Amino acid sequence: MATTDESTGSWFGADGQVSQVRGLLFKLSCLGATLLALGLVLVFLLYVFNDAVQPLTADTGWLLTFVVTLVLPAVAVGSYYYTRDTRAGEVAYTALGLPVATTLLAGGVVITFEHIVSPHAWFALALSATVAFGLVELHARTRTAGALERLAVVVLVPLLALVGVPGIAVDFPVETPLLGQELFRLSFAIPELVPSLREVILALPVLPTASLSLLLTFTLPISAAAAWHVRRVRESDRDGAIAGGATIVAAGLGLVAAPLVDLSATTWVVLATVVALPVGLYVESVVRRDVGVSGLAFPVVVAAGALLGAFLVDALGFAGPDLWLDWGFLTSPASTTPRDAGIYPALVGSVMMLVVVAVAAFPVGVGAAVYLEEYAPNDELLGSIVDLIEINIANLAGVPSVVYGVLGLTLFVRTAGMQAGIVMVGGLTIGLLILPIVIVSAQEAIRGVPDSLRQASYGMGATKWQTVRNVVLPRALPGIMTGTILAFGRAIGETAPLLMIGAAAVVRIPPDTFFSLFSAMPRQIFAWSKEIETEFRYGVLAAGVVTLLIVMLMMNASAILVRNKYQRQN
Repeated sequence: MATTDESTGSWFGADGQVSQVRGLLFKLSCLGATLLALGLVLVFLLYVFNDAVQPLTADTGWLLTFVVTLVLPAVAVGSYYYTRDTRAGEVAYTALGLPVATTLLAGGVVITFEHIVSPHAWFALALSATVAFGLVELHARTRTAGALERLAVVVLVPLLALVGVPGIAVDFPVETPLLGQELFRLSFAIPELVPSLREVILALPVLPTASLSLLLTFTLPISAAAAWHVRRVRESDRDGAIAGGATIVAAGLGLVAAPLVDLSATTWVVLATVVALPVGLYVESVVRRDVGVSGLAFPVVVAAGALLGAFLVDALGFAGPDLWLDWGFLTSPASTTPRDAGIYPALVGSVMMLVVVAVAAFPVGVGAAVYLEEYAPNDELLGSIVDLIEINIANLAGVPSVVYGVLGLTLFVRTAGMQAGIVMVGGLTIGLLILPIVIVSAQEAIRGVPDSLRQASYGMGATKWQTVRNVVLPRALPGIMTGTILAFGRAIGETAPLLMIGAAAVVRIPPDTFFSLFSAMPRQIFAWSKEIETEFRYGVLAAGVVTLLIVMLMMNASAILVRNKYQRQN
């Protein structure tokens, strides 16, 4: 605490020698710790990247060409942004990273339509859901029915549209309670009573092509959302219509032009929707705000430098590096030959596992957080029980992942009787692992909503549910999404639980259902680390590690972008 020396009238420590030395030592210690941590991570990344790319195997002319055409211009432009125009620098890095991130996302979407749900199945699902939603809305607008009839319509119409009335098959042995001797077997089956609208659509003799199905049921809703967004921010119906129409035209162009560039029409539609549309919206937002517009030149400089460098090395005959991480590695199955080895089945397995994790962990985690923060009692005995539950949830976030593997093996394989090593078991086990993280992060986000907003909502006559739905969750959503994305980043890199639940070390065929055997990227990397051949343990393994790191870094970057975007809005 600051005070004065009454005899001299000066402040103690005014000369600052003791306090400044201690403060300086503390500052230097913190700086040293930071540099040490960053240096170790940088050395590790450079070591792995060098093994995966092997840049020194390229001709000197190849390296010099790309240094002149790509590296030097990018460094020069980046330095200009850093020293002269920081806002343009932010735009430049975002404009460069956004196409990369959306391209990775498009790869995940392509894998989804390739292995999880076919374009025709998606078409039938989307059309059935649209019809069900329309009928529910029509009922709400045309009838003033009671709550019971309304509830029946809301439940039964989507059920009939998507599921129908399925058949029932029972095959259950009835045993004695203690000895476990089988008394008789209860076995009967009832065929399907009413097919769903989705099944009826799939059974039609004529369906649109796969690419046209995606254009109608994937691109069209997203383009409508983009048109609504542009119309709202620009306050112009014409601009909104242009944005939506341009998206449809760009995606629809692939139906005829995709074969000319050696792409499938389905891939073109996905790229136009997932990559071109977000990039176009970002460029529009930068131009509309008229802040940092010059930063849009950075990705152009990088792309032009890369193309020019590729043209020159091809014309001059310079040999490039002996890559382990290339397009063939990403699209090939596992192999006993290092040069033929790929990570594609494990990549598909990771994506499918992540879908199960998201469906299982996100609603449960957010629902638990909402209850604990908004509805759970805070006093008396029940309040103490809630405090105990919250403490244990926080502690569960630090439990070793191998313990969750044992838990998943016991719950889903030993108890529920599910097959070991399938996508569903892996996803549910990893979902258990990240569930405490999702709950804690969602709690922190909900806790960060100012209480004055709740009181204002109550003051306007809103109920508890209306306040949570319309005030709390929208304000907490950025924090919830950020924490959830970071939790997914941890989920996709876990290995120990996959070992415990029996995920395969090597799978040559990607899983086509959630009940198929699978392997994931970290499990595949662990398998390569056990190979005898050094090419597997260095080149192939390094390529797999870089692939996994890129996916994780992109997920973390997405979380940061989401957080920054909503922080600016707030």
